[in-house]
Amino acid sequence: MFWVVLLLLAWAAAGTSCTRLCLAAVRTAAADADAAAGRGHDLTLYEAAFLSGGPRRVADLTLVSMARQHRLLLAHTGWATVVDPRGRDEMERTVIGAIGPEGQSPIAPVRDAAAAADAVGSLADRLVSAGLAVPVGSRTSVGAAVRKVQLAAVAVLALGAAALLTPAPSELPRNLVALWFALPLTLTLSCLAIARIEIHPCSRWASPAGQHLLGALARHAGGGDRTDLTSVAVLGVRAIGEPDLRAAFRAHDPYWRH
Repeated sequence: MFWVVLLLLAWAAAGTSCTRLCLAAVRTAAADADAAAGRGHDLTLYEAAFLSGGPRRVADLTLVSMARQHRLLLAHTGWATVVDPRGRDEMERTVIGAIGPEGQSPIAPVRDAAAAADAVGSLADRLVSAGLAVPVGSRTSVGAAVRKVQLAAVAVLALGAAALLTPAPSELPRNLVALWFALPLTLTLSCLAIARIEIHPCSRWASPAGQHLLGALARHAGGGDRTDLTSVAVLGVRAIGEPDLRAAFRAHDPYWRH
């Protein structure tokens, strides 16, 4: 009867993981429904940057915007120099403060400090409250639940194989023992199939409503400098057209590709 103990373990793994996935999916669906009201929101460039790439993208956008207005010098060597110390909004003042009182600093630590500042945290809170950004605790909940179900499926297979290879005598033929283990395996595989079809793909930062607004922003962006900054907000620093400005972000920066 040792196979029965293994079967109980298989059912425990399958049931627990599938329940977690269902609960995570329900929470995600509820958040998506609540976020529908936020679709009438007009995104600012800072908001678009956060929804596209998170806090670091907001810092990047601020640096690029100030550099193009000649209020900040970004050298190709990877250093930032303050030209105009008067920030026009909270994010610009945050960047100037991150550069420091000497008015000059390497770009990489400035980006890190600005990304971790209260200004970006407040921006994130507003987007979460509007249903446009994914709350911190929910960013990986569905993905983690899916991985748990995948591990449970592997565990069921391993426990089933162990039961079939156990030399202890059983009153059931081995094919019936395999059939019993096929039930929890079917449960896990069915949950994975349903999750793949039904669960809305969600980015790390933007909720489905936020992704909808990002798409609309990209489609209806006007001409001029704002369009170029919109590309930086949505695509990151790789969308910068000026070679010297691109070099400033690339220099000594391990995060260049992000």
